[in-house]
Amino acid sequence: MKLEQIYTGCIAEAAYYITSEGEAAIVDPLRETQPYLERLERDGVKLKYIFETHFHADFVSGHVDLAHKTGATIVYGPTSMKTGFEIHLGYDGEIFELGGMKIKLIHTPGHTMESSCFLLIDEDDEERGIITGDTLFIGDVGRPDLAQHVIADLTQDKLARHLYHSLRDKIMPLSDDLMVYPNHGAGSACGKMMSKETTDTLGNQKKTNYALNPKLSEDEFVAAVLKGLTTPPQYFPKNVLMNIQGYESLDDIMQRGQRPYDVKTFEEIANQTMALVLDTRKASEFAKGFIPNSINIGLESNFAMWVGELIPDLNQQILIVAENEEKVQETIIRLSRVGYDHAVGYLEGGFEAWVKAGKETDMVNRITADDLVILEEIHETPIFDVRKQSEFESEHIVGAINIPLNQISDYLTEFPRDRYFVIHCAGGYRSMIAASILKQRGFENFADVIGGFNEIKLTDMPLTAYVCPTTLL
Repeated sequence: MKLEQIYTGCIAEAAYYITSEGEAAIVDPLRETQPYLERLERDGVKLKYIFETHFHADFVSGHVDLAHKTGATIVYGPTSMKTGFEIHLGYDGEIFELGGMKIKLIHTPGHTMESSCFLLIDEDDEERGIITGDTLFIGDVGRPDLAQHVIADLTQDKLARHLYHSLRDKIMPLSDDLMVYPNHGAGSACGKMMSKETTDTLGNQKKTNYALNPKLSEDEFVAAVLKGLTTPPQYFPKNVLMNIQGYESLDDIMQRGQRPYDVKTFEEIANQTMALVLDTRKASEFAKGFIPNSINIGLESNFAMWVGELIPDLNQQILIVAENEEKVQETIIRLSRVGYDHAVGYLEGGFEAWVKAGKETDMVNRITADDLVILEEIHETPIFDVRKQSEFESEHIVGAINIPLNQISDYLTEFPRDRYFVIHCAGGYRSMIAASILKQRGFENFADVIGGFNEIKLTDMPLTAYVCPTTLL
């Protein structure tokens, strides 16, 4: 038995590639299937199963395309949901043979009702590891409130109680020596406080994971897992439905999105349709110059998550501005991971072509952290911090106002139009997204802090760890 964790940092997702004696299984594959197909061919193995730990909310799985291209069987745990494609509906305790090894389905409702874990049993009949999906993370457990947004009669309290019993009756009795292989790591919105580590022994998790504390009563467990849950990103229930109902082939999506447009045609499409111009260059490059009314979400960070947070319509047509054709392709793939399948083309030659054509451009004014200190001393300039509320509460500039980036469209009236103001995040990535949104909405008299709070902390700017009364969220 060989197992490989394939971790994708931009969405903090782990897929698993398992082989034994010429047969393979993939658990929770990403949308793009080509890397898996190339790996199968290179290893000379046949894909037998595609195991899905649950109907994912935070990304669109590659299960449908992968099954179509390989003939592999898609396996889900017990569910009453009707899928738009053929599946094998597994049952609790079912054994799947893969080469000389076995994979046992363990139904663990709680994160969602169909959530299941997969126990890995090697060729010597030894239990070696367990793929836990979103049931058990390293340091955390899956949030029990997502399925209620898809199934009306569920509540987060009911799901949390299911999760309590799944963990105690199905997972905790297993051997301490088992390796735990979760579906997500730190950065995912599917849990509250996941570790940066992406594997661990079950024994260590029993000692360190708050949710596996044997002294917790059911009510105490429910209170603990529900405490501090934030509203899930708006694209989550939409991704769930795509994973249940099926979706358009990624091959067709790639072909449509990679249409090159010259400047004239690009401008005509942007002006005559409701297409969003999405600029995926780095924040530092975007700030120097960009196409008016375009939005910047750079590829260098959690691109897909921020697209999902800030673009409300999965059917939104998107025109891409990127550094080169390779980055265009990467943009389309990463958009598709969260269900944004309607990129309709890109600007051939990128922003440089736009400039060479003599078209109007815009820019974002940026200042250093030292400049901010001087501004604040002389003018008492309003400062807006677009980090998460938890980051803000940990430490922030005295008197700053917190408007988290994912809430910015709801609080645009808080930004002054008649007075100069400053925005910042932790390092500059999120504040540039915010700057592009503000520019699109007609704000001009503001500046972004280069390096964000990381640089501000190195100055004499007064900071506090207490929640400021002017915090909006």
